[in-house]
Amino acid sequence: MIEIRNLKKSFGDNHVLQGVNLKIIKGETIVIIGKSGCGKSVLLKHIIGLLQPDEGEIIIEGNNIVKMSSKEIYKLRNKFGFLFQGSALFDSMTVEENVGLALRENTKLSKNEIKKIVNEKLELVGLPGTNNVMPSDLSGGMKKRVALARALSTNPEYILYDEPTTGLDPVMSDAIDELVVELTDKLKVTSVVVTHDIFSVYDVADKVAMMEEGKIYFHSTPKELVETQDPVIRNFLNRTNKRI
Repeated sequence: MIEIRNLKKSFGDNHVLQGVNLKIIKGETIVIIGKSGCGKSVLLKHIIGLLQPDEGEIIIEGNNIVKMSSKEIYKLRNKFGFLFQGSALFDSMTVEENVGLALRENTKLSKNEIKKIVNEKLELVGLPGTNNVMPSDLSGGMKKRVALARALSTNPEYILYDEPTTGLDPVMSDAIDELVVELTDKLKVTSVVVTHDIFSVYDVADKVAMMEEGKIYFHSTPKELVETQDPVIRNFLNRTNKRI
């Protein structure tokens, strides 16, 4: 389980996280929503130790990562896969080189062993045979899938998705959502999805957390989110649906 306790983070005078409390149960998919700039991605980066909080605790499987050394955090990250908002593929590397990067850098596996794993992950995300393709020759949706294959390369227990459908058309967005659900079910991982796309909430979430003014304003099921008459939530959902 991941438990976030009274997490606070400011950048100068911008108080982004103002006491976030959240529990993420192992095996569930939780989607984090909220207005642009409310701190969703900042929260995600704290969970994986890319940012350090000003105050608060992040408890992962009983260990407070805020107090961990850099070496301990690097070791913990082996349990995580991270899908960056812009895919973050290296343009100078082939698909195979991108997907196998973490394996080359952090393991002593042979080239053949890494290639086998890369092929398995590309098959898993529906892109078999794309090993030698360059990122510049991929569509936006294909780049997301390659980035996801890379996130899966180390067989993580947790997968963090930062805006996985940003920049994609509705058809491809639905395909990525379906892939998230399929992988969560097949691999039995815990998934944390940060998104602006309200339809992703309905498609993938077991639980949904809405951030407002630097805190978790709502944390329950998608059904309760849709049915609530809370004016703050209704205003957010109505405005989001209009934009989409």
